[in-house]
Amino acid sequence: MTNPKSGLWLGLLLGAGLDALVGDPRRGHPVAAFGRTATAVESRLWADNRVRGVAHVLACVGTTAVAGTLVAKASRSAPLRVTTVALSTWAVLGGTSLGREGAAMGALLERGDLAGARERLPHLCGRDPAALDAPELARATVESVAENTSDAVVAPLFWGAVAGVPGLLAYRAVNTLDAMVGHRNPRYERFGWAAARLDDLANLVPARLTGLLAVALAPLVGGNPTVALRTMRRDGAKHPSPNAGRCEAAFAGALGVRLGGRNVYYGDRVEERGLLGDGSPPETADIARAVRLSRAVGVASVVLAAGACWLRSSRRSRGTEGSRARRGPWWSRRSAA
Repeated sequence: MTNPKSGLWLGLLLGAGLDALVGDPRRGHPVAAFGRTATAVESRLWADNRVRGVAHVLACVGTTAVAGTLVAKASRSAPLRVTTVALSTWAVLGGTSLGREGAAMGALLERGDLAGARERLPHLCGRDPAALDAPELARATVESVAENTSDAVVAPLFWGAVAGVPGLLAYRAVNTLDAMVGHRNPRYERFGWAAARLDDLANLVPARLTGLLAVALAPLVGGNPTVALRTMRRDGAKHPSPNAGRCEAAFAGALGVRLGGRNVYYGDRVEERGLLGDGSPPETADIARAVRLSRAVGVASVVLAAGACWLRSSRRSRGTEGSRARRGPWWSRRSAA
């Protein structure tokens, strides 16, 4: 029997390469299709309680995980397995689009186009940009780039390396569902609780891995790994999210800036966040540095995920060959019996 995870490392590499070359498809994106389906399911299941929210998560994420498992099992030949993993990886990664949006925000702010930057900010985060000035727009961009480096790149690759195609698709379903219903507002306070908690759990390890990679790669943006690590450990828990704070604190330390503060969201929801880092608030020029660090973390995570899968596959292959060698040829086993 062939190993269903053989070729996983190559598929992850090819999928990440495809994302780097072309980014997200402009039309017919699978994540958008999932979002429409989840909205339709919500319209039937919504109620102001957690039980219905759990049912919503099970219906959306469970179906996606089962579909991924069936697709993986149907991909029996090595070329088909690699192709399936590559396409799934491309569908769930968002690193190239994240970098483009960050760079676009930086370009708008450099030109002094506040109206354009305010209009573009919702592509990155859910804050109300109406009253934000250039420094606050820069802070929002850097924070969003830091957090989404985990959500859009590191976490999908981590779960892809752990569980193959089902892991890739299920993680993206979890993260997308959290973005849709995991809000603290009257409609989703209870109904979205399960989606938010599941997303927290799914990102527990990837967020910290993102932070550690940002720490290690801090010199690429003129930062000090020791300072970045100290900032991540000291300030990571000040953020309302148990995961986003680690990413943002690590980026703050690596970039030498201060993140956090008062955020205003649509619907007049105000959130006071702890301060992360010891530097000054980020400026427009720091956006390009944040994007550079994000891309470096993305490349490192691809290498780590593919490398871990290759090592695992190699060890299994050696173990299978050794087991066959110890058992000897089939005719000797038969005669010995």
